[in-house]
Amino acid sequence: MLTFVKLRGPLRLVSTSIVTPKLLAGLLAASACVAQQPYEIGAGMGYGAYHNGSVISSGGTATAGIRNRFAATAVIGEDLFQHFSGEIRYLYHDGDTFLAAGAAKGNVQAQSHALHYDVLFHFKPRAARIRPFVAAGAGAKYYETTGPVPSPQPLPKIAGLTDQSQWKPLFTMGAGVKIRLGDHVIVRGDFRDYITVFPDRLFSPVEGATARGIFHQFTPLFGLSYGF
Repeated sequence: MLTFVKLRGPLRLVSTSIVTPKLLAGLLAASACVAQQPYEIGAGMGYGAYHNGSVISSGGTATAGIRNRFAATAVIGEDLFQHFSGEIRYLYHDGDTFLAAGAAKGNVQAQSHALHYDVLFHFKPRAARIRPFVAAGAGAKYYETTGPVPSPQPLPKIAGLTDQSQWKPLFTMGAGVKIRLGDHVIVRGDFRDYITVFPDRLFSPVEGATARGIFHQFTPLFGLSYGF
């Protein structure tokens, strides 16, 4: 803006710069856009708690499932839109397979590996520091046995434990929150439900027995991510 100023003499034309509210808002919006990072890579730890299945036979009913143990995760995400993003996640869970009925129980050393793609819906836009979200996705889960079967088997009239491994289709759903601490650091908390049908190769029901149930691995996670 050009302004006429009289300083003890003739009028002089002086160029001055005035920051208007609109200009200030534009500058803040531009700086916010610069701070937004479209990609994210991170890792975290958590705990997997199972809702297991069962085996029913004329000899009784046994709980068939996976032990609750710790979990570790890694994630790569793409955040290009104001309210939607996508990410690929790997989850390791250290849980043994087991059979149990009353005081009788036995297990086989085992673990699982889940790989899935999730779509996240964020309730706040990308510029927000705190962004709660819900998530859903699909992938595959590998139930891997790594130890020998018990001898003798704990419940021979109902089912036996095996040393086989098995892939199963996986569905995920959950929610969480991302908190941006700076231009690149993101703290996040997630809760996921990892859902598969009964992994029947891990157990060997006796003739005439029925295995049933949907496996849910309820998994709270805490992690750190780097935005770039």
